[in-house]
Amino acid sequence: MSEAKSDESGPTPTPPELGSRQRKYLRGLAHGLEPIVHVGNAGVTDAVLRALDAALTAHELVKVRLHQPSDKHGDAEALAAGSGAALCGLVGHVVILYRPHPKKPKIVVGD
Repeated sequence: MSEAKSDESGPTPTPPELGSRQRKYLRGLAHGLEPIVHVGNAGVTDAVLRALDAALTAHELVKVRLHQPSDKHGDAEALAAGSGAALCGLVGHVVILYRPHPKKPKIVVGD
């Protein structure tokens, strides 16, 4: 598992601090979404983190499907740490991540 991003993309953003109500709200918004990024047998790689970064920039709230994970909680934490996103939930083998757009956030999470 590689948790470091390549130097060409810049530093990993700081994950937003979310309370339990905010995470619950985001899980509700994610309910109707399909997984955009898929993690295969190789685990969390630099290519997966690049794809996740692009998906988070475009959508802010994404689902990631873990296929046959050896440690799904570890993979979920690695995805969140490697992308600078907040881990909103882990349901089965699906991870829900949130990272607001740096300039124009679409999803506003209140207090």
